[in-house]
Amino acid sequence: MPLSNAQVKKLKAHAHSLKPVVRLGQSGLTTSVLDEVELALNHHELIKVKVSASDRAEKKEMINTIAEKTQSDVIQSIGSVAVFFRENPNKKSYS
Repeated sequence: MPLSNAQVKKLKAHAHSLKPVVRLGQSGLTTSVLDEVELALNHHELIKVKVSASDRAEKKEMINTIAEKTQSDVIQSIGSVAVFFRENPNKKSYS
């Protein structure tokens, strides 16, 4: 179910003070990085990921791939940092 504008706004406000919990290095988007994103989403629901890419198109592709593979929503992307959200049904949610 897509998030409403109000939910996205609330999640952006929560994400403002977060630090990136996963960083993509020179190896790019590997299965181990995706596993770390999965773990972080299960634990936190709302996370920041720092994406190091050579150009905008590559960065956007990596962000979209993370969202697709983890079945999460991209809340926002500013510079080299993207915010992802995936609700955990066993946890009290932000939305």
